[in-house]
Amino acid sequence: MSLKPASAQVIPELTARVAKASFPKEDNIYMKMRDELGVIYKDEQFEALFPSRGQPAEAPSRLAFVTIMQFAEGLTDRAAADAVRSRIDWKYALGLELEDAGFHYSVLSKFRKRLLLAGAEENLLNQMLDLLQEKGLLKAGGKQRTDSTYIVGAIRNLNRLVLVGETLRHTLDTIAAVAPVWLQSIVPQEWYKQYGRPLHEYKMPTKKGDRDALACRIGEDGLDLLQSIYEDLDMLWLREIPAVQTLRQIWIQQFYQQNGQLRWRTNKETPPYSKRIVSPFDIEARQGTKRMNRWLGYKVHLTETCDADAPKIITHVETRIAPESDTNATTDVHAALAEKELIPKQHIVDMGYVAGHHIVSSQDEYGIDLLGPIQPDTSWQAQDEAAFDTTTFSYDWEKELAICPQGKESIFWKQRQENNHTVIDVMFSRRDCLNCPVKARCTKSLTRARSLTIRPEKEFAAIHQRRAYQKTDDFKESYALRAGVEGVVSQTAVALDMRRSRYRGLDKTHLQHVATATAVNLKRAANWLLGYATAETYVTRFSALGMAT
Repeated sequence: MSLKPASAQVIPELTARVAKASFPKEDNIYMKMRDELGVIYKDEQFEALFPSRGQPAEAPSRLAFVTIMQFAEGLTDRAAADAVRSRIDWKYALGLELEDAGFHYSVLSKFRKRLLLAGAEENLLNQMLDLLQEKGLLKAGGKQRTDSTYIVGAIRNLNRLVLVGETLRHTLDTIAAVAPVWLQSIVPQEWYKQYGRPLHEYKMPTKKGDRDALACRIGEDGLDLLQSIYEDLDMLWLREIPAVQTLRQIWIQQFYQQNGQLRWRTNKETPPYSKRIVSPFDIEARQGTKRMNRWLGYKVHLTETCDADAPKIITHVETRIAPESDTNATTDVHAALAEKELIPKQHIVDMGYVAGHHIVSSQDEYGIDLLGPIQPDTSWQAQDEAAFDTTTFSYDWEKELAICPQGKESIFWKQRQENNHTVIDVMFSRRDCLNCPVKARCTKSLTRARSLTIRPEKEFAAIHQRRAYQKTDDFKESYALRAGVEGVVSQTAVALDMRRSRYRGLDKTHLQHVATATAVNLKRAANWLLGYATAETYVTRFSALGMAT
């Protein structure tokens, strides 16, 4: 895997640079890490990724560290390999001789592939966290905070017509690489012209009827291809090709058969965006929406320490599909931190991560104080001080009874599952409610009795305690620490270019996020050891003027 030795002219130049070098701040980061922390990765930690027999490979510990330095500077594989050959600070950090010729850049992509195949990408972050714990720069029991940000996938935004055309073209191109003779025997001659190049390069029809007709023609062609694949018993293996599976899924989402004829679905008939495939080249990317922002890709959740007497270290990275709610990540983040033995005493998050069951389970299972606001009660009763909301009722949890402010008992109490969580439906007697003198303060229905939907006892209490607590000055003072999490989002997503995926697919995108987070930890730990003060949040002069008034 190694290249030929460097030319003779390079070595004197490097030697001269060592003799008189005064390294800038960024160069010192790698050297300081080497001096203070020693070797971050060891070969035996990656032993399972490589076969025990065959030609020796490049040292995986060095490839892991090069990968982190590569993401720290936003370098391509080729540029990173060149840096190993030519930069003194990289050679120093890697423990290489000046004469070391490095390796071919393709070794880096092969190393990442090995990490993904073994599911070992988390090792890049976890092994650095273990080292930082040993050196006393990271410990459990403090404060941590989590926030999410959007990630734009490495795909184009395709309209539905181009989507089906590109899907069929991609499938044909894939089959042509593995079964060219079979494909040539079944496709009509006109397909070579129609699907020989990307659909967007053709002049598309302007009238809706013509576009629908083109979509149906593409649909019929795709259906013919699928039928040929599934009817040929000698080519059963073609069904398992990912491109063929993608074609089948997209055809189900975009077409349907009626009276033996293929029909193009209307926009309302297609699946929701959380289920809809938006590109045949990355079937895990989805459309996400947050307020006015829409994107195609993923979402990443970043968790970092935020104690004042230690560097701020990213402890966990969670990559999810874009439409998935933040609340689904809370439990998984806590479980991951527990596995790493980095459980915080207090976890500061925004409203998207907090629900009643999270407050209870975080404390009961991990001893974590989950600090964050919870969704307010949006019922009209809660907005009217004179009305009866759920807190004005009393509850006998053992007898499964609710008692209204007028002393009437409920006649129905039943638990059910909603979004994988337990809720309780409660209903009162229609006779009691319709004859109640304060009915207008309880329900606006003229014919129905009052009904409630509440959480189990501990969750119910936690929700209402949090709603009261989040209005206090004490909560606001404690919660102010969460604002600093925007810094890690800016550093990873903007400064280190994590906002846009380098790769396609959830696993590869997650690898990028893990490597980027580890690169941030590398910089932050080194800067802490070098004594560089953490920069304050930038405030414009105009904003500062407003604060002074």
